[in-house]
Amino acid sequence: MRKLFLLLILISFVVFPQDRKKLTEENHDIDSNAVLQPEIKHFKINKVISRILTRYHYNRANLNDSLSSVIFDKYLKSLDNNRMYFLQSDIDEFEKDRYHFDEYLYTGKLDAAYKIFNVFKKRVNERMHYVMGRLEKPFDFTKDEYVDLDRSEMDFVKTEAELDDLWRRRIKHEALNLKLADKEADDIKSTLTTRYQRYHKIILQYKSEDVFQLYMNAFGNMVDPHTSYFSPITSENFKINMSLSLEGIGAQLQADNDYTKVSRIIPGGPADKAGELKAGDRIVAVGQGNDGEMVDVIGWRLDDVVQLIRGDKGTTVKLSVLKAENGLDMEPEEIKIKRDKVRLEEQAAQKEVIEIEHEGKKVKLGVIDLPAFYIDFEGRANGDPNYKSTTKDVKRLISELKEEDVEGIIIDLRNNGGGSLDEAIDLTGLFIEQGPVVQVKQLNGRIEVGADEDPSISYNGPLAVLVNRFSASASEIFAGAIQDYGRGLIIGEQTFGKGTVQNLLDLSRFMNPSEDKMGQLKLTIAKYYRITGSSTQHKGVEPDVKFPSALSAEEYGESSYESALPWDQINTSNFSRYANIKNFKKKLVSKHDKRVKNDKEFNYLVEDVEEMKANHERTRFSLNETVRKSEREKREAKREARKAEREKLSEKKGIDEGEVLDDVRLLESGHILADLILMAIK
Repeated sequence: MRKLFLLLILISFVVFPQDRKKLTEENHDIDSNAVLQPEIKHFKINKVISRILTRYHYNRANLNDSLSSVIFDKYLKSLDNNRMYFLQSDIDEFEKDRYHFDEYLYTGKLDAAYKIFNVFKKRVNERMHYVMGRLEKPFDFTKDEYVDLDRSEMDFVKTEAELDDLWRRRIKHEALNLKLADKEADDIKSTLTTRYQRYHKIILQYKSEDVFQLYMNAFGNMVDPHTSYFSPITSENFKINMSLSLEGIGAQLQADNDYTKVSRIIPGGPADKAGELKAGDRIVAVGQGNDGEMVDVIGWRLDDVVQLIRGDKGTTVKLSVLKAENGLDMEPEEIKIKRDKVRLEEQAAQKEVIEIEHEGKKVKLGVIDLPAFYIDFEGRANGDPNYKSTTKDVKRLISELKEEDVEGIIIDLRNNGGGSLDEAIDLTGLFIEQGPVVQVKQLNGRIEVGADEDPSISYNGPLAVLVNRFSASASEIFAGAIQDYGRGLIIGEQTFGKGTVQNLLDLSRFMNPSEDKMGQLKLTIAKYYRITGSSTQHKGVEPDVKFPSALSAEEYGESSYESALPWDQINTSNFSRYANIKNFKKKLVSKHDKRVKNDKEFNYLVEDVEEMKANHERTRFSLNETVRKSEREKREAKREARKAEREKLSEKKGIDEGEVLDDVRLLESGHILADLILMAIK
């Protein structure tokens, strides 16, 4: 087991079909009537992928009518998720193929997939023609009507007139947003014209390979969400990601209807260091350099937005962002971030010592911030005694904290998306005697146990592990083991819930040597389980003491993927608990609830979470200028009042903004650990 160097990390990766220049230039050649057809190699790749997924995927895809139907829906969703292009008559025509995609995939037949795309392209042409004409006319912002920005669960409309009305409301909403941002009528028209012209040209630039990749990923993602086909060009970009040296801003993005949403900020990256971009924020425009023109990206495909954001180290990218806490109808904020290399190896563990006032006495605690489970594989393979690893760094930090006489230690795994499986096992070993840490179930049903084989313990004192929705994979292995052994408290939000292992296959291995590169297939090959036998899939790790979260499992986590493999369990490993935290849990939760009830800062956090949830769930907006302006002013006034209250509270506490004690979740985690220390003494 320990010889299998699995990299367990939550990775978001996207496609890059065009370069940045082509994405933004206005006069490149476009054939709006070109009908795309599959290339000969695509028939072969299609059949190879189908055979691999039916034989070697952990869940062994069963090509049948049921899977055919969900692939059909997924492919339509990948093209028109918000149901703003296709008519119901188009869907009725496509329905003839709903239960035949299993046969098409097995035989390599691609006609239906390309037929659907070409109809989509035709509908885009028609919609853009309507948009350009409608922008020539003024809007009446005194009329009481609304727009639904999320139509993903609504019916496709039947007539072009109905579609025209949907688009009229959408354009009116965007025009009203610009008007409320003090844009003049001519500027509004110019901005929206440019926005839609650029989006149109991006769609028209799609090549046969891009359509094939969309279709294959509709197949792969319906087998499980972490199974993907990478075209040859995309494979090169994936290698950049896996080499851990992507030059960019260090943020994972996802599509959210017409918006590009930040799903996670990578710890230690440029966005994290700048501190302004947050998970849940929506990017609406991108500019290059300090003075570059802002390019509207509302309605753009995710891969194209990423291509604009990504760039050379040392250059600056400007982002116009709708902040998560403000909602979709507020004015965007501009953020500047200097691009840099994002290396997980550089995200070294760091320590901090905090002192808290707890029940009349000062308690000194150590905090170890761990952004990733990193290791220098090359250095270890070459026998370098100074190679860098998570476990070595944390062991050193523990020794330093012990010298400072801390009474307990908090391991901060918030936003830690994973990394090396070996490091998750070895790190657990710093807090337990030798024993099992994780179980991995292979495709053939064989179960391997990853165990700590070192009988020594680096730290046996009071311990807490702080997690959030973005703590995933290797983080969940470590936190789950600490919880199962009763070795420490788990505090925070329910974790991501990714309990699967992926491998990358070069498809050229299955082709004739003389053929060109054929891309790669990332597929799920195993599942991992806690030592209790419970999978972390879907459920993640449930904290002993929960904090409020604005991010639900249905939107941020494994459970947000409709094709995620199910939760299950296997036999337990042979292990012995150090203590039973459950004996203290009820009292710890009670003391936490009582303490935060009168804690202004924590109550601000709860209010922020609830407001963010409400803003995120709201997708219907008034198109009346007076109504929208009033709503904006109320929210802005509330935000300013809250900011003033927090500034007064910080002054009263005598702490500067950005200081570690300003982190209300970390501070309360310290109090919870202090409660445990006192209970254990008694």
